[in-house]
Amino acid sequence: MNLLEEVKLIVEQKFRTESADHDWYHIERVLKLAEYIQSKEGGDLLVIQLAALLHDISDHKLNGGIKNDCGRVSREMLTRLKADEKLIGQVCEIVDNVSFKGAGVEDVTGSIELDIVRDADRLDAIGAIGIARAFHYGGKHDRSFYEPNLEPTIHANFDAYSSDKSHTLNHFYEKLFLIKDRLRSKTAQEIGSQRHDLMAEFVASFLKEWNVNLK
Repeated sequence: MNLLEEVKLIVEQKFRTESADHDWYHIERVLKLAEYIQSKEGGDLLVIQLAALLHDISDHKLNGGIKNDCGRVSREMLTRLKADEKLIGQVCEIVDNVSFKGAGVEDVTGSIELDIVRDADRLDAIGAIGIARAFHYGGKHDRSFYEPNLEPTIHANFDAYSSDKSHTLNHFYEKLFLIKDRLRSKTAQEIGSQRHDLMAEFVASFLKEWNVNLK
C-alpha cells in the first residue's frame, strides 16, 4: 500500500461516522474536484491529493472548537507514515489555509496546489450539494431556516465567523455567495459560476415562498 492509499484509508475510516455536512463523501468529492482541476491547471498531483484528503482532518467544527489544527494533525500522520519532509511541509501549508475565515478576511496567497485544493473545497460548499450541506449543518445545530429581522454579518476575523450562530439563510450571504469571486483557478471559476447561479435561484424562490408571494 502506497502513501496515498494509506492516508485515504485512515481518512475514510475517520470520516465514515461524521454527519453529512462534513462526512467521507464530502472529502471524496473534494478529492475528485481537486484531481479534475489539476488535470486542467497543473500542479503536483500527489500534494494536491493528500491535502484534499486531509483538509478537514482536524476542523474546528469537528474537533470541539480547536482552530488551525489541521496542519499539526496532518504532520503527525504523514511523519508516522514516513512521508518525505518536503512533501509534509507542502501539504501542511495547504491544509492550514483552506478554510474560509470570514467575509472580511483575505485568503492567504500561495502555491497553485493551495489554490486548487481551496477551490475544490469551496466548490463543494456551493450549488445543489452546498445548499443541502448548509441546511443539514443548520439543522444539526438547531438553527432556524430564516429570521427576517436578523441581517447578515461581514465577519472581520475567524473568531467572529466561527462563533456566529445565525440562521441558515444568512450563511448564503456571509459565505456561499462570496465564493464565486474568491475562486482562483479558471477551471473552478467556470464550475463555480454555474453553481452560484443555482444557489441564487434557490434563495430567490425560498424568499418568494417564505413571503407567500404568489404573483
